[in-house]
Amino acid sequence: MQKGKIGVTSDNLFPIIKKFLYSDHDIFLREIISNAVDATQKLRTLASKGDYSGDISNAKVSVKIDKEAKTITVSDNGIGMTAEEVEKYINQIAFSGAEEFLEKYKNDANAIIGHFGLGFYSSFMVSSQVEIFSKSYREGATAIRWECDGSPEYMLEESDKTTVGTDIVMHINADSEEFLEKERVEGILNKYCKFLPVPVVFGKKTSWKDGKEVDTDEDNQINDVAPAWTKKPVDLDDEAYNKFYHQLYPMAEDPLFNIHLNVDYPFNLTGILYFPRLKNTMEVQKNKIQLYSNQVFVTDSVEGIVPEFLTLLHGVIDSPDIPLNVSRSYLQSDSNVKKISSHITKKVADRLSQLFVEKREDFEAKWDDLRLFIEYGMLTEDKFYDKAEKFFLFKNTDGKYFTMDEYETLIKPEQTDKDNSLIYLYTNDMEHQFSFVQAAKNKGYDVLLMNNVLATPLINKLEQKYTNKRFVRVDSDVVEHLIAKEDPKHELSWEEKNELSPIFKAVCPETKDFGFIVDFKDLGETGNPMVITRNEFMRRMKDMSQMQGGAMSFYGDMPENMNLVVNTSHPLVKQIFVDRDATLGSELDRVKTELHVKESEKAEVELAKKDKKDEEIPSEVKEKSEEIEKAITALQNERKEKLTAFGKENKLAKQLVDLALLANGMLKGADLDKFVKRSFEMIK
Repeated sequence: MQKGKIGVTSDNLFPIIKKFLYSDHDIFLREIISNAVDATQKLRTLASKGDYSGDISNAKVSVKIDKEAKTITVSDNGIGMTAEEVEKYINQIAFSGAEEFLEKYKNDANAIIGHFGLGFYSSFMVSSQVEIFSKSYREGATAIRWECDGSPEYMLEESDKTTVGTDIVMHINADSEEFLEKERVEGILNKYCKFLPVPVVFGKKTSWKDGKEVDTDEDNQINDVAPAWTKKPVDLDDEAYNKFYHQLYPMAEDPLFNIHLNVDYPFNLTGILYFPRLKNTMEVQKNKIQLYSNQVFVTDSVEGIVPEFLTLLHGVIDSPDIPLNVSRSYLQSDSNVKKISSHITKKVADRLSQLFVEKREDFEAKWDDLRLFIEYGMLTEDKFYDKAEKFFLFKNTDGKYFTMDEYETLIKPEQTDKDNSLIYLYTNDMEHQFSFVQAAKNKGYDVLLMNNVLATPLINKLEQKYTNKRFVRVDSDVVEHLIAKEDPKHELSWEEKNELSPIFKAVCPETKDFGFIVDFKDLGETGNPMVITRNEFMRRMKDMSQMQGGAMSFYGDMPENMNLVVNTSHPLVKQIFVDRDATLGSELDRVKTELHVKESEKAEVELAKKDKKDEEIPSEVKEKSEEIEKAITALQNERKEKLTAFGKENKLAKQLVDLALLANGMLKGADLDKFVKRSFEMIK
């Protein structure tokens, strides 16, 4: 029997391994099983070269739990180890200069394994003692037993093991007894080992007998040794691809289509990526791509490893050029990982382009499911944007699809404004904005349907890229002003609007969420008497604030301002003006006259103050100026109060405002009930 110390010069190694080596303790089982698979693969290689004549037909890795003994045993019939190999690969831990090593990696313990192959030592995270029983494939080799309790002390002696291979026996410590439960181990094996290239066996398959579940004689193999991504694309059909997809995601809908990756230069990369059916929201899980290294599961958190938009895809990426046991920060800076990321981006874009060119009808049929993914890529990855411009599609309210170039050709004759800018009209809600859409179409315009969560940031990006193109939502203005063909006709003066707006402002609803700005425009006698529009800039800012937060939240906290556009040419609006004159004409004339007088007095005082410093102006002039200002304010307030009181009592004004609210889906509850009752009263 041989005793000794692990080949390190510091007692700090084992505490680091036990506490900091991995964020998830359950990874120990992956490491031990991966080593067993490697040993089995090595023996297969030797046998294929004629260097080993033993039977390898039943090569496998077995996992066993003994709850009574509190052990987990991982066994393989692979290459095995001699005492000398144990001394080299276990006791020396494959490196020298331990103190320098520990100092270098004290802040990045996860990097230890990636550089020095310490997977075996992850067993000490859950074990109070670990034993190795091993017999080398070499002819005449003596079997050995190695034992260590997690300190640098170890024991190595001969063993009576008769079969080639290695058994790792982990004596589970009191804090880790959860790993002695069958269900817990099954979950770990399913997560990390379900596609390993060597059969992994955990217990026996079961069947129902006499009303209870009993073990059969058949091994319970938990993995598929030849998953779809390891096969050639010519050997797989759509059914096989879909079957593998549901093997990965049992509860998911069928994917749209897939991309089979198979690269051997300048790096090795295989895998299958699937386009899932995304809903029209960003409520998607981004941990659906599984990263493997030689069929060993690494992670499903690939953000930062692949471009952001690719995290919406599902599937598998496998590359031996990706370090297996390293921190994500190391992965993100690895040059091979960056090359692989760029290659996948290109493959995705090329596949979409191919589908668009060769099967456009099928591409259009899938567009509503693909759109969110493609838009996300265009927003976050410039190289993808450059390629996506050719196959990105606009969809209009008639359900027709157009490339960017096709749509520009379609709308250019009718939707170019007086400044030679191309105006893209769109709706984000066909039902609520139906009347606006119809008004635009009646005028010969085409309207796009842009109703998903990324519409606003995409519009902003397109406008930044093409300064001569603007996107305007159909409810942002009356149809006559959506696309300015000429300078606007003479509208009411500011003073005239001031004399009218209190009437309609008085019957507009005011809430903490939104308020109204009253405006007056000539929309013609046949136009709607009143139209509610939403300011394009403020609405977009609020949309962006909901997505981004941070500094943008300023806009999100602001109440939404809507425009109540009053059609000055409509007979019903003119009737309100007539009623106003009949009710308030003489009083408003008096106020107007008095205002003119005060405005004249103000002009005289201002002339007296002209070119004088404040200290040079006589006090009586200052006092007179203040008195005039107060008088003007009082008269303006008096006019506003009279107009407001008139508006509140005018049923027609209230009815027209409520009709505009109703057309926008904004009249609800008690206000809707009052509107209905008032309607009956007015048609009696």
